[in-house]
Amino acid sequence: MEGKVQGEQPLLTPYKMGKFQLSHRVVLAPLTRQRSWNNVPQPHAILYYSQRATKGGLLITEATGVSDTAQGYAHTPGIWTKEQVEAWKPIVDAVHAKGSIFICQLWHVGRVSNTEFQPNGQAPLSSTDKALTPQVRSNGFDVAEFTAPRRLTTDEVPRVVNDFRLAARNAMEAGFDGVEIHGAHGYLLDQFMKDQVNDRTDKYGGSLENRCRFPLEVVEAVVNEIGADKVGIRLSPFGHHAEAGDSNPTALGLYMVESLNKYGVLYCHMVEPRIRAAGEMCECPHSLVPLRKAFNGTFIAAGGYVKEDGNNAVTEERADLVAFGRWFLANPDLPKRFELNAPLNKYNRETFYAPEPIIGYTDYPFLEDIVE
Repeated sequence: MEGKVQGEQPLLTPYKMGKFQLSHRVVLAPLTRQRSWNNVPQPHAILYYSQRATKGGLLITEATGVSDTAQGYAHTPGIWTKEQVEAWKPIVDAVHAKGSIFICQLWHVGRVSNTEFQPNGQAPLSSTDKALTPQVRSNGFDVAEFTAPRRLTTDEVPRVVNDFRLAARNAMEAGFDGVEIHGAHGYLLDQFMKDQVNDRTDKYGGSLENRCRFPLEVVEAVVNEIGADKVGIRLSPFGHHAEAGDSNPTALGLYMVESLNKYGVLYCHMVEPRIRAAGEMCECPHSLVPLRKAFNGTFIAAGGYVKEDGNNAVTEERADLVAFGRWFLANPDLPKRFELNAPLNKYNRETFYAPEPIIGYTDYPFLEDIVE
């Protein structure tokens, strides 16, 4: 294992991801926080991200909309306007000042939306015109209602591909080190990949190859725009988020990673099969190992990890890096706590998405604040 010292935790060993030299393998997972008023990143995000930045660490932003049709939640950031790009710059600068690598996750929610979030009150866009049933939000108590989507025509798909390309260009303009294409969790790219949702009869539907065509067109456009060495993708082939399941998730995952190899992308960020839907863990016979073995780039695993199984995943070479969400949210100094085997702050689910610039956002204490 690269850089491993006797007695050192595998998660805390160095790793070279493409041209980026990481000092440890504890990644900040992309976490929607809903604190970007009017879809514009706010100054309070400077402190939030820089608190979690370490020299040689890797941070991934919250999901960031690629266009005005990409939104489905209140106060989530975008990167399609000049104002948004300018608002991201001081956040990126603060993370870079700490020596961290910062990746922007590019997102289109597709049908996980309603007319309230869409320009001119139009229907959300999707691979299908099948509506989602109302869903309990990730906070466990709010219920989200969804408008029946409009099926993208064959000729319209390239416009959405172009939205991702322009968003990637904007991310470079904002100073990010790269982008992560959000192809997971039942959002637009997943709505094309998964046969439970995709009921198309054109070149974007039917066969596995056709269902993966649009996501791979996005990958190709983004790679051509900013370079494969700056592009990652997040996938959840085993997930059932937002009623987006697949009848053969292993085949879907393998087809995608083998296709990604042709583009030479920097990393693949895969959600563990045990995460069936948001906040829902299950016993599962499936494994990411075949997908990990088939992928040539850096492999990031996510989904319900704690320190022990994160260390095991690296030791057993099931992942190069491990992304932590809720525990990193509640412990801004998570790598240090792992190093010292220190107790962790408990997270408060009720403030995950609260429209508060401080509470549940930047007020989780650092270890030294507690010790004193």
